[in-house]
Amino acid sequence: MIFTNKTFAGLLLFIGTAWFFMGIIVSEALYPGYHVTQMISDLGVGSTALIFNSSIIVFGIVLIATAYFLRNEDPDIWFSALMAVIGIGAIGVGIFPENTGTPHVISAMIVFICGGVCAIMSFRVFPVPWAWFSGALGIITLVAIILFGAKCYLGLGAGGMERMIAYPLILWALGSGAFLMAPAK
Repeated sequence: MIFTNKTFAGLLLFIGTAWFFMGIIVSEALYPGYHVTQMISDLGVGSTALIFNSSIIVFGIVLIATAYFLRNEDPDIWFSALMAVIGIGAIGVGIFPENTGTPHVISAMIVFICGGVCAIMSFRVFPVPWAWFSGALGIITLVAIILFGAKCYLGLGAGGMERMIAYPLILWALGSGAFLMAPAK
């Protein structure tokens, strides 16, 4: 197999996303008394702070590297630029845990909003049917952001609704990484 910039971008995106998702899972398991109705960012404060914050910072760095390799392979500058901005936001979430207030909220909103838009913009990069699934995941994220902002948690609690924002993006990033790794035909 020949490793192109696109292949390497996919490899980075898949591994970085899996690393971050495992950071969430391990942090949830180790955080005393944690329940999924709590905010994901609660994991960035207290006994699991090192695990959660380092995993999202590494994830952000990997997203920026993914954007770099994609930009060298794919002419769609907007997709690559959004990927880099998401990475910067993710690094911000790790550097500014939720107890820092506004910097954390701004960083998280950058990740969530730009992530949803980037998933929707996947139609410019990926063929169907992955472009359709990507768009649907992006729409789910953006709708969940609106519901979260309106404090309409649909019985999931704030943390559950936050997961309806974050988990579609995690699924999209894993799938996109796998798609990018596939050899060109």
